[in-house]
Amino acid sequence: MHHFKFQALVLLIAVLFASIHTHAAGLLVPAGSESSLAIRDHQVSVMVEDGYVVTEVDQVFVNTASRDAEAIYSFPVPAHAAVSEFTYWIDGKPVHGEVLEKKAARTLYEQERAAGREVALASKDDYRTFDVAVSPVRANSDVRIRLVYLQSAHVDTGIGRYLYPLEEGGVDEQRNAFWDVRSEVTQNFSFEFELKSSYPIDAVRVPGIDNLNATKIADGHWKFLIHHGGSAATATGTAEVMPQAPDFDVQIAALENGEDAAAVAVAPTRVAALDKDVVIYWRHAAGLPGAVDLVAHRDQNSKRGTFMMTFTPGDDLPLIEQGRDWVFVLDVSGSMQGKFATLADGVQQALGKLNADDRFRIFTFSNGTAELTSGFTPATADRVRFFVDKVGTLRSQGGTNLHAGMSAGLNALDSDRTSGIALITDGVANVGITEKKAFLDLLAKRDVRLFTFILGNSANRPLLEAMTEVSNGFAMQTSNSDDISGQLTLAMGKVRHAALHDVQVSIDGVKVADVTPARIGSLYHGEQLNLLGHYFRSGPASVVLTGKVQGRDVRYATQFEFPERAITNPELERLWAYATIENLENNLDYFGEDADTRQAIVDLAVEFGLVTNDTSMIVVRDEVFEAEGIKRTNRDRTNADRAARAQRKTQPVQNRRADQAQPMYRNPRPSGGGGGGAFGLPLVLVMGTLAIARRRRVLFFE
Repeated sequence: MHHFKFQALVLLIAVLFASIHTHAAGLLVPAGSESSLAIRDHQVSVMVEDGYVVTEVDQVFVNTASRDAEAIYSFPVPAHAAVSEFTYWIDGKPVHGEVLEKKAARTLYEQERAAGREVALASKDDYRTFDVAVSPVRANSDVRIRLVYLQSAHVDTGIGRYLYPLEEGGVDEQRNAFWDVRSEVTQNFSFEFELKSSYPIDAVRVPGIDNLNATKIADGHWKFLIHHGGSAATATGTAEVMPQAPDFDVQIAALENGEDAAAVAVAPTRVAALDKDVVIYWRHAAGLPGAVDLVAHRDQNSKRGTFMMTFTPGDDLPLIEQGRDWVFVLDVSGSMQGKFATLADGVQQALGKLNADDRFRIFTFSNGTAELTSGFTPATADRVRFFVDKVGTLRSQGGTNLHAGMSAGLNALDSDRTSGIALITDGVANVGITEKKAFLDLLAKRDVRLFTFILGNSANRPLLEAMTEVSNGFAMQTSNSDDISGQLTLAMGKVRHAALHDVQVSIDGVKVADVTPARIGSLYHGEQLNLLGHYFRSGPASVVLTGKVQGRDVRYATQFEFPERAITNPELERLWAYATIENLENNLDYFGEDADTRQAIVDLAVEFGLVTNDTSMIVVRDEVFEAEGIKRTNRDRTNADRAARAQRKTQPVQNRRADQAQPMYRNPRPSGGGGGGAFGLPLVLVMGTLAIARRRRVLFFE
């Protein structure tokens, strides 16, 4: 046990040193040049409620020079995040952006910049970054912007996870060679995280963060505040200070008794830096029922409403007793620098959790491929120990021949054994075959589950998630600031249970349309299913979920009401639109370019005010919007969204469970809190290494 702790601590220290040269969010400055621009304030407000997350980022840029300048700010693209608001303060007043086709938005930006008029642009660099350009930042003055993005809340096996990405993955060599990044915040940083849940929460974890206060607002409503610098406008109800605590792990049971809790370390003497991700975990109480939740939005005068239906299955999937074959395919290319110690730590611990009757092989790839093992190796203690040491000696270098690595892993499979492939990579293929369709075709020909662990914020998620979907596996994103060993343990728990395959959902009694995802595929142990769609009349609906478990047909059914009027969650419309856009983009990747599909993406993005690969959001003066004939549809939608959020803040936690009268599931949901036996993902596995991580000083503040 002591050896394990020492080894884990050494690896975590290695993560710290490996991360020193990683790229961060911040202002882009031409490499080697000086800049008078700085990020003065960076304030983040996050609300998790009703199955989705709203993140607001409010920033002030300052120019200390005697001439005007242009500010370009960049940060990693959060997973499946839809940018829905971009606001720029002009003459002291907020002006909301409008969405245009990407080229048209850039043309208008350059036109206004050349004329010296106020203009700002938010765009997306494919899967890598969101970029914000603001011009001019007047001499000896400042500018303020606000960016808001939406995404579904992620809960798996009773454990929720939110990632605020700041550590850019360093995968774009040309971009990184041209720009330096200034990530310092010179005056004020605050990060406020609010969690509203009708399902009891019994623990929250924020690893590696100092200066954090926790407050109970009401039953099921919690606020956590990280703050550094000047006074935080969002700092309300801060709790009693308890010094000398380098990490934060609140047991909610104590707060339920009316006691606030806080963990505040000695105040740092240097400014905040936007170079470490913020990761927040929350754990639901054990023994909660499997359930179906429904959130809807429908204006009184609208014929069409939008819904989000979340299925949290009961613990019905049986354990698989026989041994499995595991093929680990590890990315050791140069782009993994800064993420490699995280990879090594995770693989080492995953090998240690294999059953004695399991077998494994390990392949690596960079410019080419290599095998660490010599064929399949039994997962005995001595063989695991031997290859744990070998993985620890690996080093990152070279290009990324992902196709060759996947081919080697697939060709290594034994058709007589149940098998899984664990791919650990950032997915930035740049050597050999790189076309997305070639990867999808490669996997479509094989009956094997691919389990993908996506490392870093600039990883090629669209490629890796599509590969995983084709194989009916699952994908997990991992940050250097959280714990890949916990993610791998979670995966082991999933593959040791049978999966629910060929999942289909039917809704009768209420007319529904435009449901996404159109193809569900498989559900694994502890995994939730989110459906978004439209409905056209209210009333009772019969909802049936079917699938196959180990070849046996299974069926779950319930009945509940779709509301006539629901006006507090207008963001659902944007969430539906963005999920539909992502499906259309996947179709383009697989079936090839199609002008009608491309136009459909642009039309949806413009209608619902979303930044995509094909659209950008631009802010100009009101008179310029009018002169250019640009309708203010996103301004109106943004104002409606903000009004609804203000209304929700005043309301108590809402119970969104729809199947309470007629439960869909008989068994409680799988729990990450220690229930469910050896494979129930007890807290010590998903959070235990984080308890060790609190001994490393990988802090958000420098």
